[in-house]
Amino acid sequence: MALILGLESSCDETAAALVKSDRQVLAHRLAGQEAAHRPFGGVVPEIAARAHVEVLAPLIEAALADAGVTLAEVDAIAATAGPGLIGGVMVGLVTGKALAHAAGKPLIAVNHLEGHALSPRLSDPDLDFPYLLLLVSGGHCQLLLVEGVNRYRRLATTIDDAAGEAFDKSAKVLGLGFPGGPAVEAAARLGRPMVPLPRPLKGSPEPHFSFAGLKSAVVRAHAAGTWSVEDIAASFQQAVVDCLLDRTVRALGRAHGATALVVAGGVAANGAVRTALADLAAANGLRFVAPPLWLCTDNAAMIGWAGAERFAAGLTDPLDVAARPRWPLDPGAEAVRGAGVKA
Repeated sequence: MALILGLESSCDETAAALVKSDRQVLAHRLAGQEAAHRPFGGVVPEIAARAHVEVLAPLIEAALADAGVTLAEVDAIAATAGPGLIGGVMVGLVTGKALAHAAGKPLIAVNHLEGHALSPRLSDPDLDFPYLLLLVSGGHCQLLLVEGVNRYRRLATTIDDAAGEAFDKSAKVLGLGFPGGPAVEAAARLGRPMVPLPRPLKGSPEPHFSFAGLKSAVVRAHAAGTWSVEDIAASFQQAVVDCLLDRTVRALGRAHGATALVVAGGVAANGAVRTALADLAAANGLRFVAPPLWLCTDNAAMIGWAGAERFAAGLTDPLDVAARPRWPLDPGAEAVRGAGVKA
């Protein structure tokens, strides 16, 4: 069994993990930065990069100690090489390169989105290709047919904001704090989805997502002073769920051969989203697969597992591989209107 050291530093989580190709996670260490970014209501790239520099090496040492192994016993080093905040990505990738060079180990440059895309296979050994994946995170909202390792067909993406961005920005407007996703979900439990908010592109023949208009509607609803914060939060969350379901239903008609409906990414930790997608999968006779909550948010175990899958397929990278702020899983997908760079 191959043993992979995974490193993650693409946004505001610094993490290191030891993962075996038989799905054992021998160790996982993570350091968050919420306190550093909370005064600004969002992630500040320069602060994030400096924090990665300070904590990554000690995290790696701690993870190796937790697993009871040395770097010499590791078979390969997997590090996030993009997409993400480029300063943070460079910290993790350069560290991975240095360790690979010093220890004479192969380097695996992992696409952060592939880490999310393959993470359900780490927790569910029965999940086989192909499957329809709804990847919902702070920076991305996509529907992908996952045909295999390094084989992705994009069926839909966002033309403006991602769902996670809309959660964070709505939380800031409503004064709910940072990070926004859990804060909005907590407030929504206390409210009623009674505020009339739009469902952008719902019912549209266009396959993609849009959340910018919904975010703007939250701003207007809050400024009106008519509804409580909790009711706005509940209404916003329901609107997001409705949009995700509508677009996923449309994608199901194009996901030929899919054996399961899978959700991954930070927004996949939202209980309302998981419940709605589970019901949709059942209604269509498909398995529903979602990683455990700790695997939904950014972590190094998913990077280590993606590294293990790529290593098994013989996919390694040279030490001069570049860090990438943008890195689509399906580079051949048709460009979309709006913010297609997020594809």
